[in-house]
Amino acid sequence: MGTLYLVPTPVGNMEDMTFRAIRILKEADLVLCEDTRTSGILLKHFEIKNHLMAHHKFNEHGTSANIVNRLKAGETIALISDAGTPGISDPGFFLAREAIAAGITVQTLPGATAMIPALVSSGFPCDRFVFEGFLPQKKGRKTQIESLKDESRTMVFYESPYRVVKTLEQFAETFGADRQVSCCREISKLHEESVRGTLEEVITHFKETAPRGEFVIVLAGKEKTKKGNKQND
Repeated sequence: MGTLYLVPTPVGNMEDMTFRAIRILKEADLVLCEDTRTSGILLKHFEIKNHLMAHHKFNEHGTSANIVNRLKAGETIALISDAGTPGISDPGFFLAREAIAAGITVQTLPGATAMIPALVSSGFPCDRFVFEGFLPQKKGRKTQIESLKDESRTMVFYESPYRVVKTLEQFAETFGADRQVSCCREISKLHEESVRGTLEEVITHFKETAPRGEFVIVLAGKEKTKKGNKQND
């Protein structure tokens, strides 16, 4: 039996790549990636000469069976996404599940992800949190937001710059305009920035300054109502 490695890649700064990740990508019999052009740049930067094969959300159901057979035959295969950790709003879950079901060892390397830096730097409690990823663009979007109305844990969302204002406005309608939020963009890149404040304040900011880059929205949870101590008569 071979091993399937899920290998995180930088979300911005190339220096966020780990030594172990570079070694695994060099030693693997095959590297799976979302886009061979994007990953080709990464491999060239680290002088990794290996074969790349496209494995993305549009073909993963069709290619996974063959990949599992190669793993059964003893090959070592590494999976990367365009940026960050595979499986976190990126391909990875389906192949990992199929490999595990076939009795193959699956190892995920620790490394870059946009979610954790945005959460930790938000200033909100991060001992317990809810990761929602990308909200549905249309069907089910409002229902999913409404389902979080009473969530007391910090909530983390991914969003594109084209929908940031719309999302924040929907949050204000559901959670109240005074709910605290932190919008972190371009994590680990040259123009990394966090905009913090109430939903109303942050909406105003991005209406005046057009959002750019990929966003992680960290929303404060609902404050728990403190119950007064009841005294016995």
